[in-house]
Amino acid sequence: MAYLAVRGNPFDQLFDFRRDFDGMFNRLLTGRAAPGSKEAEIFIPALDARIDNKAKSYHLRVALPGIEPEEVQLTLESNNLTISGEHKTTEEKKNADYQYREFSYGCFERVVTLPEQVDAEKLSAEYKNGVLEISAPISASAQPKKIEIKASQKSAAAGA
Repeated sequence: MAYLAVRGNPFDQLFDFRRDFDGMFNRLLTGRAAPGSKEAEIFIPALDARIDNKAKSYHLRVALPGIEPEEVQLTLESNNLTISGEHKTTEEKKNADYQYREFSYGCFERVVTLPEQVDAEKLSAEYKNGVLEISAPISASAQPKKIEIKASQKSAAAGA
């Protein structure tokens, strides 16, 4: 009896497909490939978004390895937060015969829709070790409120 063995991680193939698909649309829309490797990799920053219910705050972490804080712009339009910038190469090796070239250079952009309960006016951002951390409190109007129930005179008299 023969057994079939799965080689490699099948999810890696999905990510390769997504990268290739994004590259195809980038070339279609711009007429050129973004700078970088042979076909040019598109840099899409990874992110984590979470709501801390105990601290009543929203946290967004964006991975921007090798990118300087000066190369990043944050723009807020209604509840859409745009993280964009341009990562420029620092040195160009004209006569280099690259075996691999996987560093991405060029423009990047990521748009995150903030949850409605986030107080977008109080967004703060901090960049540390290649990670941009954005946080904001949950607005007071979105937090649960306890409503006191008052007994009317009729119900108080009926119970006596």
